[in-house]
Amino acid sequence: MRRPKGIKTKKSVAKRFKITGTGKVMRMRSGKRHLLAGKSPKRRRSLGTSKLVDPTDTYRITQNLPFSH
Repeated sequence: MRRPKGIKTKKSVAKRFKITGTGKVMRMRSGKRHLLAGKSPKRRRSLGTSKLVDPTDTYRITQNLPFSH
């Protein structure tokens, strides 16, 4: 069977980034998978929060997420 043509969402990008209602791109911080005993509690808490993506990278991310903006 032939696949229907059209644009597709890059699923790897969709799992890593979220688009806010105003169009900003958010990402999670790295470093919270393992080796957590050597990190301070304050540092571990801050790693749980999301952060805004730099504006220079926002364009490339939104191009890979065609149905989110």
